Amino acid sequence: MGAFNMLIGVISDTHDNLPAIHRAVEIFNDRKVEHVIHAGDFTSPFTFRALKHLSCGFTGIYGNNDGERVLLQKLSGSRIFTQPFILVLAERKIVIMHEHQVVDALADSGHFDMIVYGHTHVPDIRRRGNALIVNPGELSGWLYGKSTIAIVNLNELSAELVEL
Repeated sequence: MGAFNMLIGVISDTHDNLPAIHRAVEIFNDRKVEHVIHAGDFTSPFTFRALKHLSCGFTGIYGNNDGERVLLQKLSGSRIFTQPFILVLAERKIVIMHEHQVVDALADSGHFDMIVYGHTHVPDIRRRGNALIVNPGELSGWLYGKSTIAIVNLNELSAELVEL
């Protein structure tokens, strides 16, 4: 699957739920996603015991519950950044946030093809102008009892929500 039809995975708010993270990694590997974006709130560095099994690229940002940043950075191979972080994949300009306050403004700016965010634990997949907005909901399932991830087709700028 080349860059023309690139699939990426989006997760957020994993909050130390290792079984859910392992299941998400299995799904991403089975679907042959080429990159995974984590929109913050890993919580503890040991989540990389599960995330290290991804067979693709990885980019994450810190959320408001990520305290042990030095070890998170080390275990991620320096692939976690402060927000906002801009990433270009398959010629699509993506901005990754944790909090939601400026998501619509970023979409309205016309500067980004996709805005990824987390924090609310509520899935939000929608178009606004030319931008695709993706909040995959909570992977942890702690708050609302549903563990969800998103798989995005960057060519079509479309996303599907997958419940674990």
